[in-house]
Amino acid sequence: MIEINPNKIKKAEIVIGIPSYNEADAISNVVRQVDKGLEKYFSNKSAVIINSDNNSSDKTKEVFLAVKTKAPKIYISTPKGIKGKGNNLKNLFLKIKKLKAKAGATVDADLKSISPEWISCLIGPILKGYDYLTPVYHRHKYDATITNNLCYPLIYGLLGYNIRQPIGGDMAFSNKMVNYWLKQKWPQPAKNFGIDIFMTLNAIKSRGRIGQVDLGAKVHKPSAPKLDNMFLEVADTFFWFLSENKNLWNKKIKIKKPVLVCQVKNKEKYPVLDFDYKKIEKKVFSEFKKNYKALKPFISKDICFCLEEMFLKEKSLKIDSKLWPEIVYQFLAVYQKNKKKREEVIKLLRALYFGRVVCFAKEVSSKNREQAEKIIQNQAHHFFKTRDYLFSQDIV
Repeated sequence: MIEINPNKIKKAEIVIGIPSYNEADAISNVVRQVDKGLEKYFSNKSAVIINSDNNSSDKTKEVFLAVKTKAPKIYISTPKGIKGKGNNLKNLFLKIKKLKAKAGATVDADLKSISPEWISCLIGPILKGYDYLTPVYHRHKYDATITNNLCYPLIYGLLGYNIRQPIGGDMAFSNKMVNYWLKQKWPQPAKNFGIDIFMTLNAIKSRGRIGQVDLGAKVHKPSAPKLDNMFLEVADTFFWFLSENKNLWNKKIKIKKPVLVCQVKNKEKYPVLDFDYKKIEKKVFSEFKKNYKALKPFISKDICFCLEEMFLKEKSLKIDSKLWPEIVYQFLAVYQKNKKKREEVIKLLRALYFGRVVCFAKEVSSKNREQAEKIIQNQAHHFFKTRDYLFSQDIV
């Protein structure tokens, strides 16, 4: 790990981490807002701002270190050639442990909507005894498609936790949680975009005290260009975790909703998103055709029938909120039974995920955000009600 520690900080009570890769054009605003939050709400605590970088080539390091702040700053980085958000955060966790910090948080480097109040909401509850906080955002109905169609409903349906934004990116945690994460086995995708779901799933596994914080609108760079790889890494991390921890979900459960412990009051508005579903629809059919044949022998006849009706006969997507849970559970079963086919499982599931996104977009095209949210909530309920379908696949 590369480190620049101008103030030679050896100990801190609070650490705010900013993971980055080539964010020179955005990171200075985030640093300033974090610094204001620390000064306004935690001036009686020793704190440090850490940029955990991927050896950026665009002078992210120089921009970060040049921002004038009252809180000291530390720059750490992976070596040249080592990328991945998860690698950034692992370095951050190791540094937090070394500093013996009581509370930590991570905020995205490209945030435009962050305010000093975010720091109060994220750190305050941790200092009062919470171990892990996930965000709740106000988002456009077409935003957060991996969250809405995989992470949120699958955590709800199998693990029994109503955590609305389990991969939000802006999270807070105790030193107990940091130590727990560092002791876990890290699959390769968790070293990349799979890190956020890895953190949330292991927070559940740890039985730590979990809460949620309402941070208002999240305005940042669009994540759509990253969705292909992001889905693969998030889904692979999630399925791997479920395969390794069957004892957490192969039993009867009741839904638990972590309490909302803080709310930021701001007037930021989420950006309006355009959604070209026709372009994505073409990609869905192409990706399905490329990956289906190799997996067909492992998929149940009822799911094969539905998929072939859609993709090979009618050529019309009809992946609704009732069929989608069965597809996800079927693919999870295949993933667990056939370790050599895991890469193909995740790739075909990605095609079907985009198909679900297209169907959802059409369904909510004339609906407002609140109506769309209700459909997302109902889908999560279907994942819970359909969980017996997974048990019928003889994998537990």
